[in-house]
Amino acid sequence: MTALNDWFDKGLTRETYIEDMTTNKESLLAVYNQFNLTGKDKEWLATIKSKQLRAIILTADWCNDAMVNLPIFMKLAEEADIDTRYLIRDENLELMDQYLTNGTARSIPIIIFINDAGEEVTKWGPRAPEVQGFADELRSSLPAKDDPGYEAAMNAFILSMKSRFTSDKDLWQHIKTDLIQTLQQTL
Repeated sequence: MTALNDWFDKGLTRETYIEDMTTNKESLLAVYNQFNLTGKDKEWLATIKSKQLRAIILTADWCNDAMVNLPIFMKLAEEADIDTRYLIRDENLELMDQYLTNGTARSIPIIIFINDAGEEVTKWGPRAPEVQGFADELRSSLPAKDDPGYEAAMNAFILSMKSRFTSDKDLWQHIKTDLIQTLQQTL
């Protein structure tokens, strides 16, 4: 058994992950319940069922990016019969540190797609390019970390991100499109 199969076997099911959430659970479920795939999306996702993909998701319930990305991914996974397992980032740093963003950041979520043999097929995360652009634009207005107003500004930044993540259906479409394109480029 390969190492990624071992990580998959260690992971939580989607149901257990959601049940165990103490932060952002209602928001994640709200996005899940409001997000819908198009008929075209469903048709394409049906074509990859035979690939028998599985996914390991590095995440944490406090993460606003996970709160918006995971419910969208869950819908895709359902349509494509992708079996999923969730690993809490800070409890699985050995794996997380193999998927650092820009070689330094433990940004989440990271979705690792694997085949039946446990080999990585592709990965996605932590953000779609359009979401990264929005976050970069918003972050550019933050004061320096040593500024006395930094903490208040950062809290406002986090609230603004969460508000948009839970309500901006165009942003959700960007996430879905980026996830699907990642799979299309690999499969």
